[in-house]
Amino acid sequence: MRTLPSVGLAVSSALCLSVGVNAFAFRQTARPSASGATTVDKIMTKHARGTFDVKLTPQPQDDKSADSALGRFLIEKQFHGDLEGTSRGQMLGVNTPVESSKGYVAIEQVTATLDGRRGTFALQHSGTMTRGALQLSVTVVPDSGTGELAGITGKMEIKIEGGKHYYDFEYTLAEAR
Repeated sequence: MRTLPSVGLAVSSALCLSVGVNAFAFRQTARPSASGATTVDKIMTKHARGTFDVKLTPQPQDDKSADSALGRFLIEKQFHGDLEGTSRGQMLGVNTPVESSKGYVAIEQVTATLDGRRGTFALQHSGTMTRGALQLSVTVVPDSGTGELAGITGKMEIKIEGGKHYYDFEYTLAEAR
């Protein structure tokens, strides 16, 4: 049975998160209030950077054939910095006959405090490696924010340097009232 250790390493980088925050931009949106009057929310776009720790746990394969290139992992993360909390998720990965070409998708549920606001949100990952060149998309699932993180949107870039995982997260939230 083939396993996915290198997919797991590349993917774990793409699935992890921790944050440092700097203000980036502002915009305003109008919405009706409960009373029917229009209120204006100030939307803040921020830029966050940080590190993260990740644990990937291989799961049994659904395909029992010995040469299956598919793998499934549980994801557990610990976030440090301005994003303090944890996440849990699942990842599917695939190897190819070319060692440096792979692919993965993942969903993770983040429970954390970001910029002093507590809540949850989901991240969706899609990554491919073509002969060593990584293409990665990590985005906040629309309308997945809860608590004080309701309405969060954003995208994340993930990098690995010297075996350590880093991310660069651009997100927007309505200004706290």
